Amino acid sequence: MTTPRVISAADLHDRLGEPTVRIIDATVHLSFDERGAHVESGRATYLDGHIPGAVFADQIADLADPNGDAPFAAAPSDRFAAAVGALGVGDDTQVVVYDTVNGIWATRLWWQFGLEGFDDVTVLDGGLAAWVGAGFPTETGDVDVPTASFTSRRRADRIYSTSDVAASLDDPSVLLINALDRESFAAARIPGSVNVPFGELVDESGQLKPMAELRSIFESVGALDESVRPVTYCGGGIAATAAAFALHAAGRDGTAVYDGSMNAWTADPNRPLDSDSTTS
Repeated sequence: MTTPRVISAADLHDRLGEPTVRIIDATVHLSFDERGAHVESGRATYLDGHIPGAVFADQIADLADPNGDAPFAAAPSDRFAAAVGALGVGDDTQVVVYDTVNGIWATRLWWQFGLEGFDDVTVLDGGLAAWVGAGFPTETGDVDVPTASFTSRRRADRIYSTSDVAASLDDPSVLLINALDRESFAAARIPGSVNVPFGELVDESGQLKPMAELRSIFESVGALDESVRPVTYCGGGIAATAAAFALHAAGRDGTAVYDGSMNAWTADPNRPLDSDSTTS
């Protein structure tokens, strides 16, 4: 049975208090200045107001690999299992994830669960804004839940490394999808990439566009062609998961995420890049 990909605020409200459901706030705050990108835990935001019963997943401290080849590299399986088990997620739990920003942190956690072989994960459509907009209550402070035992079953085909991407540059069966905005894509991208900005996959309220619209977007770049393997990437492996999530919602399975994305690719200045100035 296929697990629903998104859940509305109203449907989630109807399920509050169900013992098998664990709601997770996955918020991370990302900002940019002249010194580059900066991330900050969303715990303070969570403590100020969250969906009743929700726990907080610290994707910076607990769900990233400090020894990875780029910031926010996916945590090793044992680290991930321990972290989500401490949040009360077991093998029979039904997980709902959301964030308070733009949805990409919720899809990042959705992707990590899938990477570890766990598919019973639904994303709150429109995030906390949709919940509050529907007039539903929030609560403050932390939530204590009993720990659970989570079994990781890593799906190695869901994640691409830098060496995997490098080996695929001349492989017509791999389609690299850049999920950054069009200006960033024009400035620098991995050769052979197509562009599907993650911001164009949702509507003005931050809710996922209907399946027909998503299919049209992805069909236009060849991502629905069953003869190719979509691999999404972005700057640091976060927005890439939003594109992977939307592809899944459009009915396309088998998408992988280049976890290191441009942060890892550009770490070696000898790796090739395309831009509109070099390809025109």
